[in-house]
Amino acid sequence: MPDSKEYLHPEAIRRIASMELRARNIVEGFMSGMHRSPYFGQSVEFVQHRQYVPGDDLRHIDWKVWSRQDKLYIKQYEEDTSLRCTLLLDASASMSYGRGSLNKFDYAATICACIAYLTLRQQDAVGLTVFDQKIKSRLPWRSSRSHLQSIFKALQQTTPSEKTNLTQVFREISDTYPKRSLMVVASDLLGSEAQTLKSLAALKHAGHDILVFHVLDDDELDFPFNDPTRFEGMESMDHLNCNPRALREGYLESLQQFLDRVRHACASSQIDYQLIRTSKHIDAALVAYLTSRMAHMRKK
Repeated sequence: MPDSKEYLHPEAIRRIASMELRARNIVEGFMSGMHRSPYFGQSVEFVQHRQYVPGDDLRHIDWKVWSRQDKLYIKQYEEDTSLRCTLLLDASASMSYGRGSLNKFDYAATICACIAYLTLRQQDAVGLTVFDQKIKSRLPWRSSRSHLQSIFKALQQTTPSEKTNLTQVFREISDTYPKRSLMVVASDLLGSEAQTLKSLAALKHAGHDILVFHVLDDDELDFPFNDPTRFEGMESMDHLNCNPRALREGYLESLQQFLDRVRHACASSQIDYQLIRTSKHIDAALVAYLTSRMAHMRKK
């Protein structure tokens, strides 16, 4: 496990304006802390060639083929071709909440940026779908390094808005990505609970491996409010003026029941689930991703 580096802390992440620079700092720092990691081994089983794309690692060019055909081809190995990762990022209005260094959307987008950087660094293919009640942007699977720029641009240009509607969105996602892949969902899951759990189970039933990053702010998990407060809905016009102290016990009990139901539903559908606080270091999310990735590759 890597040590907790200062630049992995949300406060340090916030100071890095560029999504590309942010992801590179986190991932490279994370990897430098891995001691003889089993996740980054070099495969020796050759599978096939594919034509070179600008941005590919020059170390994997087959120069013998170039000398015969005067064309550049990349050697692909079993590890290189065994993973297709689909990033599913919730950009609904509730994701814009946050009183810390990063709101939920910025934190979830940073997770996606880091996983994209890490996945393409290993020459696997990654795609991105950003959604609220509909799909806002979609990028297909690509394994070239140049694909990173498209992903970073899509993440940086997105502003959370609208309500969440996972049923229609995940149906479209299933149609868009019919081949089996590892789907990484980054969301606060604050929509219709029944709809959310049914939609996740449907993706799993379609043959995908699912990893859910349940991203919540500390305020949502701890309910630290004491003074009279006006709570306003972020995906509705509802509001509530109240004394938070009178609500805290009931709120925390209801929240725990909700989290227990989500965990149980994910476990029943064999979906990997991780509850992530926005105050925690990103490295915990990367470890969870790598663990799920290795489980996926063992199935292959």
